[in-house]
Amino acid sequence: MSLMQSKLVHGAGGFILMGGWAFFANRSYALPAPLIAAVVQGVLSAVITLGLKAMIERIFQRSNGWRRFILPPLAAFAVSVTLLSVVHSLAGTPALLATIAVPLTVSTLYACFYTFTLYRHA
Repeated sequence: MSLMQSKLVHGAGGFILMGGWAFFANRSYALPAPLIAAVVQGVLSAVITLGLKAMIERIFQRSNGWRRFILPPLAAFAVSVTLLSVVHSLAGTPALLATIAVPLTVSTLYACFYTFTLYRHA
């Protein structure tokens, strides 16, 4: 298995990139707020990255017609926005909307592109 196929590499990449974004989005607040936001987002991104692919595939396989194309990205968005909003709220992330905007956009776009790939190969 190559590094690009490794779930650990994908999870670590999500942790570093989106955790870094969360730190940046909260940089104007006093420490430790940016660090807490970064760790929370990093963990969430790793978890979402590892679970999103399986969830999209499962929903795609159980759907038919236009639902195959719409439901997986919609579910990915719903799960992502819920997890990100609830966990960051509980963690007290000060710049909540700025913090979740990029990871939510990335996860939703990934879901759209991956679903399209599945749809094209079905």
